[in-house]
Amino acid sequence: MSVQPSVALDAQAEQAEVDARQWAALRNTMRNQRIQDFFFHKITLLFAASVLLVLIGIIVSLAIGAAPALKEFGAAFITRVEWDPVGDQFGAMIAIWGTLATSIIALAVAFPISFGIALFLTEICPVWLRRPMGTAVELLAGVPSIIYGMWGLFVFAPLFADHVQPLLKSTIGQLPVIGQLFQGPTMGIGILTAGLILAVMIIPFIASVMRDVFEIVPTVLKESAYGLGCTKWEVVRKVVLPYTRNGVVGGVMLGLGRALGETMAVTFVIGNAHDLSWSLFSAGNSISSTLANEFAEAASPLHVSSLFALALILFAITFIVLSAAKLMLVGMSRKEGSK
Repeated sequence: MSVQPSVALDAQAEQAEVDARQWAALRNTMRNQRIQDFFFHKITLLFAASVLLVLIGIIVSLAIGAAPALKEFGAAFITRVEWDPVGDQFGAMIAIWGTLATSIIALAVAFPISFGIALFLTEICPVWLRRPMGTAVELLAGVPSIIYGMWGLFVFAPLFADHVQPLLKSTIGQLPVIGQLFQGPTMGIGILTAGLILAVMIIPFIASVMRDVFEIVPTVLKESAYGLGCTKWEVVRKVVLPYTRNGVVGGVMLGLGRALGETMAVTFVIGNAHDLSWSLFSAGNSISSTLANEFAEAASPLHVSSLFALALILFAITFIVLSAAKLMLVGMSRKEGSK
């Protein structure tokens, strides 16, 4: 009778020992997981912070480099038209106008075309043709910008000067107010040409992003709309666009950012002239093309500082544009919530 209690006690002791080992192993596992999570958190935080640190470093370096020019010319540097390296007189207005004008032209041309490409590939194009056409559009995004610039200078500009510019000058150029934009010598190169070349460059980026975001719309939503009798355009306008609004705006901003900062293609076809004119046919300059053309040859410290100031202005323009897009999305989301 005394054997059974001792056996039971031994079994309980063994079970308690097993439980203790299991709890110890569990504690070790949880401790290792906490250590891993700690290092994972710190490493990812370091990666994210490194981007912010690089951004801050760029801003600080540009501000330090631009300080002498801003001190010399003050806030009027933005509105000054003079750009005279010999006399050390500099202003940013010509470059700012060229940058904004070419980017606005590029976006005005590229957005509807990209929108049509994305809609065709996702809603209308036959299945067997979607992949080849989509691949072709994406391949255009990989073409180096200098190739677009050479094509624009040697192929597009002569055809544009011989056929398109005279037509625009004789038609739109005769209108009372807007006609001033389409007057002047038809040389083929200029602000309008640079804007059109930029449009060709950013179309693949915007179209690819739009196509990707259009494809994530749940099929059941579109099928439900078709079942209610909606046409393709009504499905796009009432289902696809509201569902993908953020992605569409992101694609447009991606293209606009590419247009604002493009250098080589614009340098080839914009004319690189420090002249301010209302005519889009006239040669001009952009911030990027000015930096590319003059940074290596800048002799005086004030010239170099003025180029740094142009770079800082370009950074500010890009930041303002992206911030405005973000605020617009936030406002649209609030309006939806109020409804």
